[in-house]
Amino acid sequence: MPEWLVLTLAMAAACAVVVIVTLVRHRTAADDEDPSETPDVIEYMTMWIGVVYAIVLGLAIAGVWEARSAAQDHVQAEAQALHEISERVRVYPADVRDRVRDDVNAYVGHVVTTEWKAMADDGRVTERGGELLARLRADLTDHRPRSDFEAQAYQPLLDQLAAADQARNARADAIEPTMPGVVWFGLLAGAVVTIGMVFALQIRRTARELILAGLFSALIAFLLFLIWDFDAPYSRGITASPEPFLHLFPDVGD
Repeated sequence: MPEWLVLTLAMAAACAVVVIVTLVRHRTAADDEDPSETPDVIEYMTMWIGVVYAIVLGLAIAGVWEARSAAQDHVQAEAQALHEISERVRVYPADVRDRVRDDVNAYVGHVVTTEWKAMADDGRVTERGGELLARLRADLTDHRPRSDFEAQAYQPLLDQLAAADQARNARADAIEPTMPGVVWFGLLAGAVVTIGMVFALQIRRTARELILAGLFSALIAFLLFLIWDFDAPYSRGITASPEPFLHLFPDVGD
């Protein structure tokens, strides 16, 4: 199901629940009930519950957005390190240079065509990707520099390889959702309590109040959906992209 459809249904369901509950409550209310007599303490509690829940939502959104940005940074760092290897290996003999560049292209091609799909569908990186990176490491470390020029390039190449390996491990660690289950329980329970306090204010069945209550509930549904969407950086709607690989290695996508 498309995520925009999930969002639309969630917001519509939140509005529908508020409207239905309001109408049912209005029909079952006592004839002498006066909504204007809501105790001041309830209004005070409703205000503070809304403020506290808004702070919690803001912190949750900031947390998942930061995790999503970090996931994209891992991809950028990995792609840049591999690009540096491909460029700096030019000082090596032609056979070694071509072999290393072929290994880099094979690894990048596997990441953007196969591993990225495995990350989105299965929540993991592939063993084949690790094997291709290990082959690249073997080609770089097994070469014995034959001149001072090659010797000067040897260690920086290994440093870039280590940076690519570290970025790959960080990318693998960032696949899993960042929000623990207990936090989701708090967010959902807080949404129920916050919306429930709207009814504690004894809203009337006027069009204005129903619209405002529905929009308030839809906003909370939208923010919860936004947190859920950002929570898995590589597998949901607004995801980290393999664009850095495609930008630095344009031929691998062909």
